[in-house]
Amino acid sequence: MKVQSFAVGPFQENSYLLIDDTARRAVFIDPGDEAARLLAALDASGATLEAIWVTHGHVDHVGAIAAIKRVHPAVPVLLHAADLPLYRAAAQHGLLFGATIEQPPEPDAMLAEGQVLTVGTLGFTVLAAPGHAPGHVVIHGHGVAFVGDCLFAGSVGRTDLPLANGHELARSLERIVALGPATVVYSGHGPATTIARECVENPFLNGVARVAGGG
Repeated sequence: MKVQSFAVGPFQENSYLLIDDTARRAVFIDPGDEAARLLAALDASGATLEAIWVTHGHVDHVGAIAAIKRVHPAVPVLLHAADLPLYRAAAQHGLLFGATIEQPPEPDAMLAEGQVLTVGTLGFTVLAAPGHAPGHVVIHGHGVAFVGDCLFAGSVGRTDLPLANGHELARSLERIVALGPATVVYSGHGPATTIARECVENPFLNGVARVAGGG
């Protein structure tokens, strides 16, 4: 398994290229911007793109999907149904932040709690993790977790955005922590970290601070 990370666009969102290096199969996770750069990395890998997995529908996580789909029209986009309102309004929401993106096409399939996603011979499990967004998911397996904007090195996701919920995010963080201390966390922004490190250093996990609106 190989994970390549690209900080893209004005929000410096982490887009991931996940590759089964043996089967030469790959998926994009949250391709947020700079489609040409992401596609060049895919071409350089020599892997075949199988899918686009979306942890949630915010504008900074979906901005490159339309351009990638033009090059790979048969590749399915997967998103949780509860995030369809955010996903469908992504381009409009981007204008509120001064960001112009091409509206992504409709997703091809819906993600669900407990669903197993495959790339080549690798399997990953979908964990529903609402709070930052209503249909936010975490995709985990093989000792890693792609957590979107739930958890960052030293911080957690915002709960002051439309459809966010602090109580739900607090519960989702508990579920993420339960993945185990050795789990490597790939976040939507910032550096990779581990559950063990965040339980010690992250004020929202070590009891020093509380998630806004989380009670």
